[in-house]
Formats: sequence, structure tokens, C-alpha cells
Amino acid sequence: MTEPTYNLFIYGSLRDPNIFRSVSGFGFTLKPSHKSDDLLLGELALLPGYRRVSPDNVYWYAVADQQAKIEGFIIHDLPLSAMKEIDRYEGKYYERETVTVNTASGPIHAQAFLARPKAMRKQFGDRFHVNLIHELWLRKRIEKVFEQHTRPGEHSPDADMERRARRELLGTTERDLVVSHLGSDVVSDFYLRHELDRPYPTIKHLYEEKEAESFIYNYLVMVVKHVLLNQFERLLYERYRFDIERLSQSHRFFTRTVSLLAALRMLNANTGPIDLILQRCLESMPPCTDFDLIDYVKYAISVADSIFDARVAHSELERIRANKQPGLIPMGAELELSNLGFRAVEKTQTNRDQTFDGFRYFHDFALDVLTWKLGGYIDDHSGESTPKRRGFLELAPGRLNIAGELSKPATGDPWILNQLIREITEFYPIEPHSLHLSFQLRKQQRANPHVLPPAFVKCLLALGGGTQEHTQGRLWVSRMAHSEIRQNTFGEELVFARRSVRHSSLTSDEIAMKRPGYAITHVQQYKFIRLERRANYEPLIMALKGLQLAYNPGDYLTAAQLSQSLRLRLQYEQIKEWAENPEPLSRRTRGRFLDAIKKGLMDEGHHRPAHKLHYIDWALGAIDIQLRLFNKEVERRNIYIDELATKRR
Repeated sequence: MTEPTYNLFIYGSLRDPNIFRSVSGFGFTLKPSHKSDDLLLGELALLPGYRRVSPDNVYWYAVADQQAKIEGFIIHDLPLSAMKEIDRYEGKYYERETVTVNTASGPIHAQAFLARPKAMRKQFGDRFHVNLIHELWLRKRIEKVFEQHTRPGEHSPDADMERRARRELLGTTERDLVVSHLGSDVVSDFYLRHELDRPYPTIKHLYEEKEAESFIYNYLVMVVKHVLLNQFERLLYERYRFDIERLSQSHRFFTRTVSLLAALRMLNANTGPIDLILQRCLESMPPCTDFDLIDYVKYAISVADSIFDARVAHSELERIRANKQPGLIPMGAELELSNLGFRAVEKTQTNRDQTFDGFRYFHDFALDVLTWKLGGYIDDHSGESTPKRRGFLELAPGRLNIAGELSKPATGDPWILNQLIREITEFYPIEPHSLHLSFQLRKQQRANPHVLPPAFVKCLLALGGGTQEHTQGRLWVSRMAHSEIRQNTFGEELVFARRSVRHSSLTSDEIAMKRPGYAITHVQQYKFIRLERRANYEPLIMALKGLQLAYNPGDYLTAAQLSQSLRLRLQYEQIKEWAENPEPLSRRTRGRFLDAIKKGLMDEGHHRPAHKLHYIDWALGAIDIQLRLFNKEVERRNIYIDELATKRR
């Protein structure tokens, strides 16, 4: 009697041929010509109506989701004896059911091991099917590793504080584990131990370094302040996760944006008490060999626990809820800070940064780790990664690696993005320098970009180019005048706007071996903006978004563009001359500029506005007022200069 056979759809660990053979006694191949008695024929297949999740970060489970599909293999003609072995292997959390999968040759009925809801709910809770449980489970296992390897078996407050301090100092390692493996490979306990069981950073070598001596105090202040921020954000995220997720619009965005904004506001609103805490910390633990970096981290954690006020935190979230203005275009920001301004990247610095020495010791104090939630790193615009390099402190919430191509947009809300920029600038005792704003491109915008008209470029420079008083009394656009957005790498060019590709996930498609389409985004980044304290960037954000949607501007201006077009070269020279000695913007120019912005904003929701009409009207009015104020200041100073010239005659 012939043994019954089955078609089996596999989507988890059984996709590994070695595991499949060890369990069933058979191998499988995707090539029909290779089929043999112990080698079954496999075929690529899709299971519609299900989503693959791994709440324990060890095994994969298929849960019902009408909008999803699972990619896997169908194994043809699997004998009954082999199926019984696989039944035993899959265990109590699965049910074997008959499903219909799609293949290149058409729909096929097959057996599949699907998640058993009751067993899953009992093991992982009611929300086992939600991706965040995947992350929570992984972070819970990470916490267990710290318990086992930091003063194991000890249950004192000091032991718990040391575990939390070590975890704080390995923050980027935990981030990398989450980013690299969520939705992708499973993470074994051995791998967690290997990655997390490493020595924490130390600063004792700096006490013997004479050049570092005068900067240690300032760096320790920044360390303690950043740990306070991280702990406030953690407490906010843990206590109000449901509220924060509702405010965050979508998991496409950086999940920490709202909690970071609330934490920053809580600390910035209490600078007096925070300064006293920092002073007391350095008085009780003066920089010397008796104290190491982890001691200051532990101090900051204990202070954060005692001063965090849940009522204030809740009120900050309510404030965000009351003022939010969500849109559909994902956006991000990069902030550059430096006490030396544009001189920070000069190879021979005549003036030295007396506070942080150009952030030369940034990595020694593990600030690359402590600032990871804000995407902090040091950039000297050289493209090289040299130790102890000097440069700008660059912050980009949502950046998931230093190179920057792996990132998530901060938000889709112009109000939240503006507030985040202002609070970050306020948080650091460092002079603000420049701001880059990024806007995700829609699919249809990737082709046929347009070159911005010079009149629009002048309007944008007037809004955000950093108008300053020249030594002769006139106004000039400082970002242009100081050559901060002009470079000569490949011939002179204007780094005003650039397009790039970003990835929000390292996850690969197991069959196609490439990132899924949703994880690849095309971004337009505007780099002309001067960063200033207390400036309101909300009108500029709305202006750039509207212009992006209506006009689809591309790179402006690359060396290749300038070399190929006489017209662009002439426009570039005109813009340089205007930036050195601005003239008022004509009514016609302002009208065309505002009309283009309005057209884009009214089309953001695919032929309808995404924002409320009164908010769009406010934004257009605010843009117009800023342009009029620019004109008024230019005219006033021109009159003043002319009067001086007349008196001299």
C-alpha cells in the first residue's frame, strides 16, 4: 500500500535544508532535475492572509492578517511518516491546517503550521500578534543577560543601579541588536551574551592626559545631563507607551520622537534645578582616579528616578496632543552645533574651542552611545573616520547608524518637528550652526525633478539662510556669504539641496535577498538653513513641504549641473551677488512663491489637503510675514547706508 503524501508550506526554521533534513529525514531542492528518492521538490510560494511574527524572538509564527502575505516554500509529496516527525517538531503553539498558497504554476492546497491563538495568548499575552511584542520580548531577554552578568544573584538597589548604568553605556549595542534582528533573524541567548558581555568604557586614562585636563569637567556635565535625558525618555516611553504610539502616527516614524520631545521639554523647563544637580554631582565626585565614567552614570540614573514627575510628563504629552498637526509627508532634521561655527572643520584652527576642544573626546566619554536616541556623532565634513577628530556635533533623531543611510523619519508633523529642533538646540550648551531638513519623496517624484527658479531660492534664503548684519551695516545671507554651503570638491557647487536614498530596516526578503520596498525611501534634503536659538522653523518647514509637492525640485546646484548649463552658471552668480547685498523681494516673486506652496499643501492628501485649512492659512500668512519683514529690514538698512554715504560727502 502506497504511503500517503502531503504538500507542506514552510516559512520558518524548516526553510533551512539542514534543519528540514534533520527533522524529516528528507532534503529539498528548487530544481526539478535534482529530485531523487531522499530529495523532495520545493517551490517558491506565497501564503496570503497571514503575517509572520516572532514574539519570542526565537521561532516564527503565522497569524491571520488579511492585508499581509508570507513568503516561503511549498514542499511537494512529503510522506506521512515525515509529516508525523514534523508534527512532533513544531510543538504545542502550532496547529496544522490546510491552506491555499500561490505559486508560479497557480494556487495549490497545502498543509501549514499556523499559530494556535489560545496557546500564544497564554504565553505572550493578548497582543502577541503585534510587532512591538517582538521588541519587548527581545529587550526583556537583554535585561536578563545584564542580571546574569552584572553582580549575578545580588538583589540590592546598588546592584540594580549598576546593571542599569552598564545598560546605558551599551545603549548602541542594544539598539543594533534590535535594528539588526527585529523582523529578520532570531537572536540566540549565546549571541546576546556575546554582544552584551563586554567591558564598559572608562575615562581613567584621560586623568593622565594633560591636554584633556581642562575639558573633563565640561564633558562630565554633558554625560550626566544626557543620562538624565535618556532616563526621562525611558520612563516616559515605558509608562505612556500606548499614548505615545497614538501620537506617533505610524511605526514608519522614529518611535522615540514624541517621548524625546516631552523629556527635552521637562529638562529645559527646569534649567535652574538641573544646574544645581550637575554642580552637586561634580562637587561630590570631583574628576579624579577615584571615580570612573560608570559612577557618574549611576549618579544620574538615581537622580532621574527621584526627580521624574509623572504628572508633568502626562501634561507634556497632553500639550503635544493638543497642538499636533500631522501630515502625510515623512520628515527629518539634522542639527549641527559648534562653538567655532563654520571654522569647526578648518584643518588649521586659529581659534580653539575652549569648552569641548571641538568634541575631540566625544567617544572617550561614550557620548556616541549616550546620544544615540538623538543620532549624535561628530562630523568634520572630510568623509573620513579618524580617531579623536574635531568637528561639529551633529544630531539627527531617527538616525540608526553613523553613515546615516539607515534611518527613520522623525515625524510627519511640522509642529512636532519644529518643537524638537528648538528643544534640542536649547538642551545643549553649544552654539547652534546649521540645520538640514529632509522630506520623503513620493514614488512619482523620483523621476523628472525640476531645477528651482532663482526667485524661489532667494525666498528660501530669506526665510532660513541666516540674514546677519555685515560689518558695513548692510544685511547679507550668512550661509552663502561665509561659503558654508559652497564647496569645491568636484568643482565649485552650491550644496543647497540634495537627493539621497535611505533605508529604515536591515531586514532582507528571504527569497529575493533584498530589502523590502517599504524600507527603501528617497529623500530630498535641504542644507541651506541657518540654525538659530528660539527661531520658529514651522513656516519654513511648511514652505519646503508645499514647494516639494508642487514643484518637485531636484539637486541644486551640483558641479555637473553648472558645467553643463550656461543659464545655471549665470543664475548662480546672480544668487551669490544677491546674497552678498540683498535687494527686497518683489510682490510678484512673493506671490508666485506662496501660490506654489499653497498648491502643494492643498494636494498633500492626494488631490486634497492633509492639514486643516486654517493651519494652511496660518502657515501661508506666517511665510508672507517673514518675507515682508525681510524686505523691510533690507530697505531700512539700505536707507541707513545711503544716509551715511550722503553725510560723508
